[in-house]
Amino acid sequence: MAAYIIRRILFMIPTLLGIMLVSFVVVQFAPGGPVEQVIAKLTGADTSATSRISGSAGGDFGARGNVQSGSQQFDAVNSKYRGAQGLDPAFIKKLEKQFGFDKPAYERFGLMLWNYARFDFGTSYFRDVSVIQLIKEKLPVSMSLGIWMTLLTYLISIPLGIRKAVTDGAAFDTWTSTVIIVGYAIPGFLFAILLIILFAGGSFFSWFPLRGLTSDNWWALPWYAKIGDYFWHLTLPIISMGISAFATMTLLTKNSFLDEIRKQYVLTARAKGCTQRQVLYGHVFRNAMLIVVAGFPGAFVHAFFTGSLLIETIFSLDGLGLLGFESVLNRDYPVVFATLYIFSLVGLVVNLLSDLTYTWIDPRIDFETREV
Repeated sequence: MAAYIIRRILFMIPTLLGIMLVSFVVVQFAPGGPVEQVIAKLTGADTSATSRISGSAGGDFGARGNVQSGSQQFDAVNSKYRGAQGLDPAFIKKLEKQFGFDKPAYERFGLMLWNYARFDFGTSYFRDVSVIQLIKEKLPVSMSLGIWMTLLTYLISIPLGIRKAVTDGAAFDTWTSTVIIVGYAIPGFLFAILLIILFAGGSFFSWFPLRGLTSDNWWALPWYAKIGDYFWHLTLPIISMGISAFATMTLLTKNSFLDEIRKQYVLTARAKGCTQRQVLYGHVFRNAMLIVVAGFPGAFVHAFFTGSLLIETIFSLDGLGLLGFESVLNRDYPVVFATLYIFSLVGLVVNLLSDLTYTWIDPRIDFETREV
């Protein structure tokens, strides 16, 4: 097993390198880079994306820029930037140096990899704060949504899926399947809007808060009230995020158990006098749960990092999903590439942990004899 783990870890290096290389190449052809963002701010051509850039960044650049009129000030240095007519070419060069665009692309990519290998992610272009600090600030929201949604999904879906498999074709299985299919068909963001209308002061009840992860007076509350307030704010976002994952995991568990229940070894166990509980949890559970475990890494990473963008926006939760989205709009490349690198690395590590969990559930699985 040690050799397999080492091979998987070594395999992560070219995988990460490929992800970063493809993303870096794509970004080189994307219009509206950070230099263009600053130019748009200085020339009054702000868009909805650039308008969220912090004022301190624009002020800093504006202090150094010298806006001059006349076509004679426009040359080849800034002609490659849309809207740069009338700006001092020396100022454009300062902007390029500030953002690192005075170096060729291959040099910038090599420097980025070297820094990322040492977990040095630099500073945000427009927020004047380190990328690590930004991620630390947004992490509690994404952790809250991802961990609790995944935990609740598994705690509810696995027992429900087992019950549906045992009662396959009965009334309980029929009506729960109807509810699950309807829930799966509703997009999470639409369900979130429906919950807001019904329970967050939209048109009917005002039972739940609409903004933030905690109340304004959270720090003044006793510890038990803090816990209650925290989950009070999380209720609607987690329900909205978990509705599709809940349906998928329930049906996956049911089908996996049905497949195992119909096998010969189950009939043999029942013929020997084993009870239903002994058959399900002593014989079927270990085999049936393998496919459920296989889906855990994708479900966890999706919920933790990428599945909460719309939910964070709707419920005004400032998490990693919203941070990544705004960074892409604002072309804040240090944040974009750092979050991509971290998310990819976490995904690879979680996949490795999933394989190791396979061997814990079923010791008959031996990855040593398999290729990576």
